[in-house]
Amino acid sequence: MNKEIIVNVTPRETRIAVLEDGQLMELRVEREERVVGSIYKGIVQNVLPGMDAAFVDIGLERNAFLYVADILPDEDTGGESPASIKRSELRRRQIKDLLKPGQEIMVQVMKGPRSTKGARVSSRIALPGRYVVLMPTGNHLGVSRKIESREERERLKRIGERIRPESYGLVLRTECEHRTERELRADVKYLVASWQKIIENSKRLRSPACLFRDQTLLYRTVRDMLDENVNRMVIDDPDEYEKVHAVVDMVLPALKERVFLYDEEQPIFDYFPIERELEKLLKKKVWLKSGSHLIIDEMEAITAIDVNTGKNVGSTNLADTILRANLEAAEEVGRQLRLRDIGGIIVVDFIDMTGASDRKKLLQHFTEILKRDRARTRVGKVSSLGLVELTRKRTDESVTEALTTTCPSCQGKGRVPSNETVSLWVERDLRRGLHEPGDAFLVECAPPVCEALIGTDGENVEELEHILRRGLYIRANPLLPFEEYKIRSGTIEEFEREVMGYRRAQVVECNVRWSTYDGVSKAVGWTDDGYYIELLDGEPYLGTCVKVSLQDIRRSFAVAVVIMPGVSREAVER
Repeated sequence: MNKEIIVNVTPRETRIAVLEDGQLMELRVEREERVVGSIYKGIVQNVLPGMDAAFVDIGLERNAFLYVADILPDEDTGGESPASIKRSELRRRQIKDLLKPGQEIMVQVMKGPRSTKGARVSSRIALPGRYVVLMPTGNHLGVSRKIESREERERLKRIGERIRPESYGLVLRTECEHRTERELRADVKYLVASWQKIIENSKRLRSPACLFRDQTLLYRTVRDMLDENVNRMVIDDPDEYEKVHAVVDMVLPALKERVFLYDEEQPIFDYFPIERELEKLLKKKVWLKSGSHLIIDEMEAITAIDVNTGKNVGSTNLADTILRANLEAAEEVGRQLRLRDIGGIIVVDFIDMTGASDRKKLLQHFTEILKRDRARTRVGKVSSLGLVELTRKRTDESVTEALTTTCPSCQGKGRVPSNETVSLWVERDLRRGLHEPGDAFLVECAPPVCEALIGTDGENVEELEHILRRGLYIRANPLLPFEEYKIRSGTIEEFEREVMGYRRAQVVECNVRWSTYDGVSKAVGWTDDGYYIELLDGEPYLGTCVKVSLQDIRRSFAVAVVIMPGVSREAVER
């Protein structure tokens, strides 16, 4: 199998795609710092005996959830390591005997915040390395179950006994297979040093505080995915390429020749091509080669996948047609679970089969497919109705959740691309348009997308102008559908005449509204021709049309102060 890792890096986003024999199998997206795996010094806020849980303030927007079985007991456990006690025994304890409000506690995020839920945390700390996982709170020694050779497992256990530091637990990962003791010892040494820094930070910092931040998506990809099975890793950013090459040269020198820099003009996800596949990623319907299709419904509590014959009428008997359709669907379901990174409880509604032997064939086939998945899965039996229940380990948002936001029109009954996602579509199309003549672009888009493109204090648009080496004139058009935009190439001189009828100290009218930019709470102004205005102290004038004096003029936005309060928009329209 030809396996490739393709990396696209921009100032606002990192995207990593995994191709197997040219087919897109996995996608990971990172737009902000990751929470999962990070270690915090928190403060217990509430203890809930009825739920056997507590809420801990770790400095995030919502308090984290700590279940009683995820709390390690004190060291006085009769000589037994706290981390070695079974979870069933830990569940028998009462939360009120373990934690008190105001108590400080060190925890690690197991699952990131999702929808209205805060992060789930544990006091069982685990530090993953390239080959091992170090557990500072236990003395357990384990070997990955995916290493099946008895001789290799015994060899690794002997090495583990020699390299495991006293009072530490150690798990030897799948990547340990056929590795030398020297390689594993170096990994352990690095992780022990990391833990010592965490302890120092814990003594120095006041709660709530982050003591350890998990690595970037690109680093984790090198750590967890780059191995002898990867034919090449291609990165389109020179700086990140140099960093990755240096890391690989240090820890995986035999693979450094497989890391390449992509420096062509065509965007890397267009060249391979991946972008076309990503356009299908947000759609509920997935077509199969036979004419059958899947309907994928991601909900907060469960993901439902429905298999339909669609245009597939078959060429043999009905039972054979249904079995073939289900086997093909099982392949695609396995791929979509990896590609969309869907976790939690999943129910697949295969086409009804009457024969027990056919159901057995389907389940065996589906189970084999899921073994290719790096995430842990558990599969139930095929019911008489063709339903298969499975669970897939969830640690973070799915790709769909990461790329979309709650629809403002239907109040969350469906999903639409977020402002950030559409603005990144615009950025990619601008890069594709660099071959067109001119030294500037004029972009028309919906106001929320306009704000995302410009960014706080114009930092996004200025960064983009620097990268593209072209002037950008961004204007809001409220009549455009949210996901649509227009891009026109031209000259700075042409667009200055066409859309820049503004000068410093000029007085103009604008409508004052709340900013729609994520994480920003302020009032902004819009002129009738879609020019964006950063208002200084504009909150008192929300919902009105005011006169402002322009203090600073840029191609895509201005900074202004209100000099004359106005009337409501309703009064202006009357």
